[in-house]
Amino acid sequence: MADIIGQLTKEFNLKLFQVQNAVKLIDEGNTIPFIARYRKEATGELNDQVLRELYERLVYLRNLEARREEVKRLIEEQGKLTDELSNAIAKANTLQEIDDIYRPFRPKRRTRATVAKEKGLEPLAEIIFEQKITDKSIEDIAKPFINPEKEVNTIEDALNGAMDIIAENISDNAVFRKHIRDIFFQSGIIISQAKKEEESVYKMYYDFKEPVSKIANHRVLAINRGEKDEFLQVKISVPEEVPINYLKANTVKKTKSVTSVYVERAAEDSYDRLIFPSIEREVRNELTERAEEQAMKVFAANLKNLLLQPPVKGKVVLGLDPAYRTGCKICVVDETGKVLDTTVVYPTPPQNKTEEAKKILKHLIEKHDVDIISIGNGTASKESEIFISELLKEIDKKIYYMIVSEAGASVYSASKLGAEEFPDFDVALRSAVSIARRLQDPLAELVKIDPKSIGVGQYQHDMNQKKLGETLVGVVEDAVNSVGVDLNTASPSLLSYVSGINATVAKNIVEYREQNGKFTKREEIKKVKKLGDKAFEQCAGFLRIPDGKNILDNTAVHPESYGAALKLLNLTGFTLDDIAKGNLKGLKEAVNKRGITAVAEEIGVGVPTLRDIIDELLKPGRDPRDELPKPVLLTDVLDIEDLKPGMILTGTVRNVADFGAFVDIGVHQDGLVHISELSDRYVKNPMDVVAVGDIVKVRVLSVEVQRKRISLSMKDIQ
Repeated sequence: MADIIGQLTKEFNLKLFQVQNAVKLIDEGNTIPFIARYRKEATGELNDQVLRELYERLVYLRNLEARREEVKRLIEEQGKLTDELSNAIAKANTLQEIDDIYRPFRPKRRTRATVAKEKGLEPLAEIIFEQKITDKSIEDIAKPFINPEKEVNTIEDALNGAMDIIAENISDNAVFRKHIRDIFFQSGIIISQAKKEEESVYKMYYDFKEPVSKIANHRVLAINRGEKDEFLQVKISVPEEVPINYLKANTVKKTKSVTSVYVERAAEDSYDRLIFPSIEREVRNELTERAEEQAMKVFAANLKNLLLQPPVKGKVVLGLDPAYRTGCKICVVDETGKVLDTTVVYPTPPQNKTEEAKKILKHLIEKHDVDIISIGNGTASKESEIFISELLKEIDKKIYYMIVSEAGASVYSASKLGAEEFPDFDVALRSAVSIARRLQDPLAELVKIDPKSIGVGQYQHDMNQKKLGETLVGVVEDAVNSVGVDLNTASPSLLSYVSGINATVAKNIVEYREQNGKFTKREEIKKVKKLGDKAFEQCAGFLRIPDGKNILDNTAVHPESYGAALKLLNLTGFTLDDIAKGNLKGLKEAVNKRGITAVAEEIGVGVPTLRDIIDELLKPGRDPRDELPKPVLLTDVLDIEDLKPGMILTGTVRNVADFGAFVDIGVHQDGLVHISELSDRYVKNPMDVVAVGDIVKVRVLSVEVQRKRISLSMKDIQ
């Protein structure tokens, strides 16, 4: 364990106490959000991202240790464990290296070499490989091993079998494999060619070459998918003389032995038949793992930004789920998300009942005093947007609309959760509810959907689904806990992402609330079934009670720090009433005057916790999302045909990829700002410049109406 701690300290460039305490807290069953927020002193203020990366690496290193011990045991059981092997296993830094060492000892399926061994040809293989005999012919050496009973009928049979054994032994050599793997990474070229000559999204890869050392992660995933879809043939090309010469140099002895030529042939066969296909597979797997890792990071960052988009609070919203034949589903929700009305209208082809639809919607808008219309961006979105834009011109009240991503809305509407929430609604109407609510509170609505279905990633369906799922759940947890959750309004879906609360406890909380009325203080949740002291410790700080008995229950101050918060108020001449009234002007100044370290000591907390307490007291009920730029609301519609090169537009970043960002500029099709057009300076990673949800100014570079492609730039815009 000490070695692992030391390694993590070095790899993450942290202090020893930070890693020791973080690992201890994780092992004690504390969640990442809890450690990041409420154990800052212990970890030296490590944030949730670093803690998750540390945790992932900790799991890998522990698995590595476990595999190390397992391999030693398995070799020892065969009676073949030497000091040299023990040292090699101890020095191995990756699972791949350990597997390379174990390779010769691993039970094998029947190979040409195992068949040759069964025929008694292993001693011959040893004689040939030793290359000591200079005074006999190869026929004399091989003749004693002819055995028709074992199907070794000729000298050639004996030699071929022996060379099969040598070839496999060479292939199983861990040092050779590591060296050749390095050659692949340094000198290999990824080549992809068309498997069938037809139009496809993979056209740019029909005759494609790129060094293994330089290929971009997103290209690896694109090539993999093209291969899977049977449009591409993919291989790695390596100048074969380099690895073959290396093998010969390390196996063929500079003697005049009659057997050296056979070792040379075995080395060539080993590379062509065994090593090359195996290493090619390993290298491609490693490239894929690397690319998936990066894609997951991109997906995670996009998802977090999407979840933390500012809510449109205090507005009555009309949600519209666009469609053609089956009509547009309409749902009106009040300021709290409660459904007020639903209907279906048919303003789009083939029915084109525009006037009838206008009449129905005007009535709903007037009846419920609608403020904003939320339109899903799926099929028939453009036609629906044109219809709404025309409708708004005929209404006296100033009403805005916004196009929202409906990714995952259909998943939610067809889910068990959707059916439980709205048992009397058909699937499409539930989708309209989701579209309306995700404008009001994106986080509360999007947590109801499997993160993989939200659609802000690259190649998510091609990845390791288990790992992707774990990564994204972690992102949702961090987002939910950074915002906090209203204990009296939160759905079971939202509650289940709160630190320390699982799906069962989340349902029990809602059940308790329905039976006993609103929670009036945090302590009350201890009465909820299956919510023990540990769960309370983990979740309490993330739960909010806006109109509770204690104002501190509507802050991120943890109940364990209430005593410290009260001491702080007494020390600086304030009261709890001052928090509610917003009369804490001068609190920071009073603390700074006394010295923040001295105050922290006096009230019994660390300086980071004191800073957090002060921030929370100054803004009780604070929603960090309120400090972000508000979404762009529209009143009129643009069409792709309206776009002209040089136009300056305001848009919203919808997705960020390794190669650039997709921006919604109010036409049905998002435009692409290529990485080279993101900034006047060099950009290595698009996420250094933009994030999902950002409001940006862009200039139109080019428009391909037929292909529905819009190229945008963020350069040289004042």
